[in-house]
Amino acid sequence: MSNDKILVFGHKNPDTDTICSALIYADLKSKLGGNVEAVRLGEINEETAFALNYFNAEKPRLINTVSDEVAEVALVDHNEFQQSVDDIENVKIIEVVDHHRIANFQTKEPLHFRVEPVGCTTTILRKMYQENNVEITKQIAGLMVSAIISDSLLFKSPTCTEEDVQAAKSLAEIAEINLDEYGLEMLKAGTKLENRSAEEIISIDSKEFPMGDKLVEVAQVNTVDVAEVLARKDELSAAMNRTIEEKGLEVFVLAITDILEGDSTILTYGAGAAKVGEAFDVAITEDTAHLKGVVSRKKQIIPALTKAIG
Repeated sequence: MSNDKILVFGHKNPDTDTICSALIYADLKSKLGGNVEAVRLGEINEETAFALNYFNAEKPRLINTVSDEVAEVALVDHNEFQQSVDDIENVKIIEVVDHHRIANFQTKEPLHFRVEPVGCTTTILRKMYQENNVEITKQIAGLMVSAIISDSLLFKSPTCTEEDVQAAKSLAEIAEINLDEYGLEMLKAGTKLENRSAEEIISIDSKEFPMGDKLVEVAQVNTVDVAEVLARKDELSAAMNRTIEEKGLEVFVLAITDILEGDSTILTYGAGAAKVGEAFDVAITEDTAHLKGVVSRKKQIIPALTKAIG
Protein backbone atom coordinates (compact mmCIF):
# COMPACT_ATOMS: atom_id res chain seq x y z
CA MET A 1 0.00 0.00 0.00
CA SER A 2 1.22 3.49 -0.89
CA ASN A 3 1.19 5.84 2.08
CA ASP A 4 1.14 9.07 0.10
CA LYS A 5 -0.63 8.19 -3.14
CA ILE A 6 -4.22 9.34 -3.65
CA LEU A 7 -6.66 7.65 -6.01
CA VAL A 8 -9.38 9.77 -7.60
CA PHE A 9 -12.46 8.30 -9.23
CA GLY A 10 -16.07 8.90 -10.13
CA HIS A 11 -19.13 6.67 -9.78
CA LYS A 12 -19.74 3.12 -10.94
CA ASN A 13 -21.01 2.67 -14.51
CA PRO A 14 -18.94 5.72 -15.44
CA ASP A 15 -20.12 8.32 -17.93
CA THR A 16 -18.05 10.94 -19.73
CA ASP A 17 -18.12 13.45 -16.88
CA THR A 18 -16.97 10.81 -14.40
CA ILE A 19 -14.01 9.63 -16.49
CA CYS A 20 -12.95 13.09 -17.66
CA SER A 21 -13.30 14.60 -14.18
CA ALA A 22 -11.03 11.94 -12.69
CA LEU A 23 -8.37 12.55 -15.35
CA ILE A 24 -8.68 16.33 -14.97
CA TYR A 25 -8.52 16.27 -11.16
CA ALA A 26 -5.44 14.04 -11.28
CA ASP A 27 -3.78 16.40 -13.75
CA LEU A 28 -4.50 19.44 -11.58
CA LYS A 29 -3.39 17.86 -8.32
CA SER A 30 -0.26 16.41 -9.92
CA LYS A 31 0.69 19.84 -11.23
CA LEU A 32 0.23 21.18 -7.71
CA GLY A 33 2.71 18.60 -6.39
CA GLY A 34 0.43 15.74 -5.39
CA ASN A 35 0.87 12.02 -6.00
CA VAL A 36 -2.50 11.37 -7.61
CA GLU A 37 -3.79 8.73 -10.03
CA ALA A 38 -7.11 8.70 -11.84
CA VAL A 39 -8.87 5.33 -11.81
CA ARG A 40 -12.30 4.08 -12.87
CA LEU A 41 -14.96 1.77 -11.42
CA GLY A 42 -16.30 0.33 -14.66
CA GLU A 43 -15.98 0.06 -18.41
CA ILE A 44 -16.12 3.23 -20.49
CA ASN A 45 -18.90 3.76 -23.00
CA GLU A 46 -18.58 4.62 -26.70
CA GLU A 47 -19.22 8.32 -26.14
CA THR A 48 -16.41 8.55 -23.60
CA ALA A 49 -14.10 6.49 -25.80
CA PHE A 50 -14.76 8.93 -28.66
CA ALA A 51 -13.72 11.89 -26.48
CA LEU A 52 -10.61 10.16 -25.12
CA ASN A 53 -9.51 9.09 -28.59
CA TYR A 54 -10.17 12.53 -30.07
CA PHE A 55 -7.96 14.22 -27.49
CA ASN A 56 -5.36 11.43 -27.22
CA ALA A 57 -6.07 10.73 -23.54
CA GLU A 58 -5.46 7.35 -21.92
CA LYS A 59 -8.39 5.80 -20.11
CA PRO A 60 -7.87 5.44 -16.34
CA ARG A 61 -6.94 2.10 -14.82
CA LEU A 62 -9.86 -0.15 -13.82
CA ILE A 63 -10.09 -1.04 -10.12
CA ASN A 64 -12.48 -2.98 -7.89
CA THR A 65 -11.18 -1.95 -4.45
CA VAL A 66 -9.01 0.85 -3.09
CA SER A 67 -8.13 0.03 0.53
CA ASP A 68 -5.54 -2.53 -0.58
CA GLU A 69 -3.70 0.22 -2.48
CA VAL A 70 -4.09 3.53 -0.65
CA ALA A 71 -5.28 5.09 2.58
CA GLU A 72 -6.79 8.23 1.01
CA VAL A 73 -9.07 8.90 -1.95
CA ALA A 74 -10.84 11.78 -3.65
CA LEU A 75 -14.28 11.55 -5.24
CA VAL A 76 -15.50 13.35 -8.33
CA ASP A 77 -18.98 13.43 -9.88
CA HIS A 78 -20.59 11.56 -6.99
CA ASN A 79 -20.84 11.39 -3.22
CA GLU A 80 -23.42 8.70 -2.47
CA PHE A 81 -21.67 5.64 -1.07
CA GLN A 82 -23.77 3.07 -2.97
CA GLN A 83 -22.51 4.63 -6.21
CA SER A 84 -18.87 4.48 -5.12
CA VAL A 85 -16.22 1.79 -4.76
CA ASP A 86 -17.33 -1.14 -2.61
CA ASP A 87 -14.77 -0.57 0.17
CA ILE A 88 -15.17 3.22 0.32
CA GLU A 89 -15.76 3.12 4.09
CA ASN A 90 -12.31 1.58 4.62
CA VAL A 91 -10.39 4.63 3.34
CA LYS A 92 -10.23 8.31 4.17
CA ILE A 93 -12.02 10.63 1.75
CA ILE A 94 -9.99 13.83 1.58
CA GLU A 95 -11.94 15.71 -1.08
CA VAL A 96 -15.19 15.66 -3.04
CA VAL A 97 -15.90 17.70 -6.18
CA ASP A 98 -19.45 17.13 -7.37
CA HIS A 99 -22.65 18.66 -8.77
CA HIS A 100 -25.25 16.19 -7.51
CA ARG A 101 -27.48 16.03 -4.45
CA ILE A 102 -25.79 15.09 -1.17
CA ALA A 103 -27.10 11.82 0.24
CA ASN A 104 -25.85 8.75 2.10
CA PHE A 105 -22.54 10.47 2.84
CA GLN A 106 -20.69 10.53 6.14
CA THR A 107 -17.04 10.81 7.14
CA LYS A 108 -15.15 10.56 10.42
CA GLU A 109 -13.04 13.65 9.76
CA PRO A 110 -13.46 17.03 8.04
CA LEU A 111 -12.64 17.21 4.35
CA HIS A 112 -12.65 19.53 1.36
CA PHE A 113 -16.21 19.24 0.04
CA ARG A 114 -17.07 21.26 -3.04
CA VAL A 115 -20.53 20.82 -4.52
CA GLU A 116 -22.03 23.45 -6.82
CA PRO A 117 -25.40 23.57 -8.63
CA VAL A 118 -23.98 23.47 -12.15
CA GLY A 119 -24.55 21.04 -14.98
CA CYS A 120 -21.17 19.33 -14.94
CA THR A 121 -18.32 18.54 -12.55
CA THR A 122 -15.70 19.81 -15.01
CA THR A 123 -17.28 23.27 -14.88
CA ILE A 124 -16.21 23.34 -11.23
CA LEU A 125 -12.79 21.86 -11.99
CA ARG A 126 -12.19 24.56 -14.60
CA LYS A 127 -12.59 27.17 -11.86
CA MET A 128 -10.16 25.23 -9.66
CA TYR A 129 -7.51 25.47 -12.39
CA GLN A 130 -8.10 29.21 -12.57
CA GLU A 131 -8.03 29.63 -8.79
CA ASN A 132 -4.68 27.84 -8.63
CA ASN A 133 -3.24 29.63 -11.69
CA VAL A 134 -2.69 26.33 -13.51
CA GLU A 135 -2.78 26.41 -17.32
CA ILE A 136 -5.55 24.47 -19.03
CA THR A 137 -3.92 22.62 -21.91
CA LYS A 138 -5.63 21.77 -25.20
CA GLN A 139 -6.13 18.16 -24.08
CA ILE A 140 -7.56 19.08 -20.68
CA ALA A 141 -9.82 21.69 -22.27
CA GLY A 142 -11.05 19.01 -24.67
CA LEU A 143 -11.88 16.63 -21.85
CA MET A 144 -13.63 19.41 -19.92
CA VAL A 145 -15.79 20.50 -22.82
CA SER A 146 -16.60 16.89 -23.71
CA ALA A 147 -17.93 16.32 -20.20
CA ILE A 148 -20.05 19.48 -20.33
CA ILE A 149 -21.50 18.49 -23.70
CA SER A 150 -22.30 15.03 -22.36
CA ASP A 151 -23.95 16.08 -19.11
CA SER A 152 -25.90 18.93 -20.73
CA LEU A 153 -26.85 17.02 -23.90
CA LEU A 154 -25.28 19.89 -25.83
CA PHE A 155 -27.06 22.44 -23.59
CA LYS A 156 -30.54 20.89 -23.93
CA SER A 157 -30.72 19.56 -20.37
CA PRO A 158 -32.42 21.65 -17.65
CA THR A 159 -29.37 20.97 -15.48
CA CYS A 160 -27.30 23.15 -17.81
CA THR A 161 -26.53 26.61 -16.44
CA GLU A 162 -25.22 29.73 -18.11
CA GLU A 163 -21.94 29.04 -16.33
CA ASP A 164 -21.69 25.67 -18.13
CA VAL A 165 -22.44 27.28 -21.50
CA GLN A 166 -19.83 30.02 -21.09
CA ALA A 167 -17.27 27.53 -19.81
CA ALA A 168 -17.87 25.25 -22.80
CA LYS A 169 -17.49 28.11 -25.28
CA SER A 170 -14.20 29.20 -23.71
CA LEU A 171 -12.88 25.63 -23.50
CA ALA A 172 -13.85 24.90 -27.11
CA GLU A 173 -11.54 27.69 -28.22
CA ILE A 174 -8.64 26.23 -26.26
CA ALA A 175 -9.45 22.73 -27.53
CA GLU A 176 -9.69 24.08 -31.11
CA ILE A 177 -13.05 22.48 -31.90
CA ASN A 178 -16.35 23.60 -33.36
CA LEU A 179 -18.61 23.16 -30.34
CA ASP A 180 -21.79 22.14 -32.17
CA GLU A 181 -20.15 19.88 -34.75
CA TYR A 182 -17.91 18.08 -32.28
CA GLY A 183 -20.69 17.88 -29.69
CA LEU A 184 -23.20 16.21 -31.97
CA GLU A 185 -20.58 13.81 -33.31
CA MET A 186 -19.59 12.81 -29.76
CA LEU A 187 -23.18 12.36 -28.58
CA LYS A 188 -24.04 10.26 -31.62
CA ALA A 189 -21.04 8.03 -30.90
CA GLY A 190 -22.68 7.16 -27.59
CA THR A 191 -25.95 6.06 -29.19
CA LYS A 192 -24.58 2.97 -30.92
CA LEU A 193 -26.33 0.17 -29.04
CA GLU A 194 -26.76 -2.52 -31.70
CA ASN A 195 -23.75 -4.52 -30.49
CA ARG A 196 -24.67 -4.17 -26.82
CA SER A 197 -26.42 -6.91 -24.88
CA ALA A 198 -29.57 -6.02 -22.91
CA GLU A 199 -27.55 -6.32 -19.68
CA GLU A 200 -25.01 -3.86 -21.04
CA ILE A 201 -27.65 -1.38 -22.18
CA ILE A 202 -29.30 -1.21 -18.74
CA SER A 203 -25.95 -0.74 -17.01
CA ILE A 204 -24.18 1.69 -19.37
CA ASP A 205 -25.25 4.64 -17.23
CA SER A 206 -27.16 3.34 -14.23
CA LYS A 207 -27.34 4.52 -10.63
CA GLU A 208 -29.01 3.28 -7.46
CA PHE A 209 -30.89 5.66 -5.18
CA PRO A 210 -32.25 4.98 -1.69
CA MET A 211 -35.74 6.52 -1.38
CA GLY A 212 -37.10 6.16 2.12
CA ASP A 213 -36.70 2.47 2.91
CA LYS A 214 -36.80 1.53 -0.78
CA LEU A 215 -34.00 1.13 -3.31
CA VAL A 216 -34.59 2.47 -6.81
CA GLU A 217 -32.37 2.10 -9.86
CA VAL A 218 -32.52 4.50 -12.78
CA ALA A 219 -30.61 3.82 -15.99
CA GLN A 220 -30.37 6.11 -18.99
CA VAL A 221 -29.31 5.60 -22.59
CA ASN A 222 -29.11 8.21 -25.33
CA THR A 223 -30.32 7.47 -28.84
CA VAL A 224 -31.39 9.01 -32.12
CA ASP A 225 -33.88 6.18 -32.69
CA VAL A 226 -36.10 5.31 -29.70
CA ALA A 227 -38.02 2.70 -31.72
CA GLU A 228 -34.82 0.80 -32.36
CA VAL A 229 -34.23 0.46 -28.60
CA LEU A 230 -37.87 -0.41 -27.86
CA ALA A 231 -37.70 -3.17 -30.46
CA ARG A 232 -35.60 -5.00 -27.86
CA LYS A 233 -38.17 -4.54 -25.11
CA ASP A 234 -38.46 -8.25 -24.29
CA GLU A 235 -34.70 -8.56 -23.76
CA LEU A 236 -34.55 -5.37 -21.73
CA SER A 237 -37.53 -6.43 -19.61
CA ALA A 238 -35.92 -9.76 -18.75
CA ALA A 239 -32.61 -8.10 -17.83
CA MET A 240 -34.31 -5.41 -15.73
CA ASN A 241 -36.45 -7.92 -13.84
CA ARG A 242 -33.39 -10.06 -13.09
CA THR A 243 -31.69 -6.98 -11.66
CA ILE A 244 -34.74 -6.17 -9.54
CA GLU A 245 -34.67 -9.65 -8.04
CA GLU A 246 -30.90 -9.70 -7.50
CA LYS A 247 -30.76 -6.29 -5.81
CA GLY A 248 -34.15 -6.22 -4.11
CA LEU A 249 -35.18 -3.08 -5.98
CA GLU A 250 -38.55 -1.42 -5.47
CA VAL A 251 -38.49 -0.25 -9.06
CA PHE A 252 -36.14 -0.10 -12.04
CA VAL A 253 -36.57 2.69 -14.58
CA LEU A 254 -34.78 2.81 -17.94
CA ALA A 255 -34.93 6.24 -19.58
CA ILE A 256 -34.41 6.10 -23.34
CA THR A 257 -33.52 9.68 -24.24
CA ASP A 258 -33.85 11.06 -27.75
CA ILE A 259 -30.95 13.51 -28.04
CA LEU A 260 -32.44 15.17 -31.11
CA GLU A 261 -36.00 15.68 -29.83
CA GLY A 262 -35.15 16.30 -26.18
CA ASP A 263 -37.69 13.78 -24.82
CA SER A 264 -37.47 10.42 -23.06
CA THR A 265 -39.42 7.18 -23.20
CA ILE A 266 -39.25 5.07 -20.07
CA LEU A 267 -39.49 1.37 -19.38
CA THR A 268 -40.32 0.58 -15.75
CA TYR A 269 -40.69 -2.62 -13.75
CA GLY A 270 -40.99 -3.63 -10.12
CA ALA A 271 -43.49 -3.45 -7.28
CA GLY A 272 -43.36 0.35 -7.34
CA ALA A 273 -43.94 0.76 -11.09
CA ALA A 274 -47.34 2.38 -10.52
CA LYS A 275 -45.64 5.06 -8.45
CA VAL A 276 -43.55 5.98 -11.49
CA GLY A 277 -46.71 6.89 -13.37
CA GLU A 278 -47.85 9.00 -10.42
CA ALA A 279 -44.46 10.71 -10.26
CA PHE A 280 -44.77 12.03 -13.80
CA ASP A 281 -48.57 12.15 -14.01
CA VAL A 282 -48.60 9.77 -16.96
CA ALA A 283 -50.22 6.44 -17.68
CA ILE A 284 -47.85 3.49 -17.75
CA THR A 285 -49.04 1.40 -20.69
CA GLU A 286 -47.39 -1.98 -21.23
CA ASP A 287 -44.59 -0.88 -18.85
CA THR A 288 -43.87 2.16 -21.04
CA ALA A 289 -44.53 5.90 -20.96
CA HIS A 290 -43.41 8.95 -22.91
CA LEU A 291 -42.00 11.86 -20.89
CA LYS A 292 -42.04 14.97 -23.03
CA GLY A 293 -39.19 17.37 -22.38
CA VAL A 294 -37.56 15.05 -19.83
CA VAL A 295 -33.86 14.46 -20.41
CA SER A 296 -32.23 14.88 -16.99
CA ARG A 297 -32.07 12.06 -14.47
CA LYS A 298 -30.66 14.38 -11.81
CA LYS A 299 -33.04 17.31 -12.11
CA GLN A 300 -36.23 15.82 -13.58
CA ILE A 301 -36.41 12.08 -12.89
CA ILE A 302 -34.90 11.56 -9.44
CA PRO A 303 -36.73 14.43 -7.67
CA ALA A 304 -40.08 13.26 -9.07
CA LEU A 305 -39.45 9.64 -8.07
CA THR A 306 -38.20 10.63 -4.61
CA LYS A 307 -41.41 12.57 -3.98
CA ALA A 308 -43.61 9.71 -5.15
CA ILE A 309 -41.71 6.77 -3.61
CA GLY A 310 -39.61 8.16 -0.76
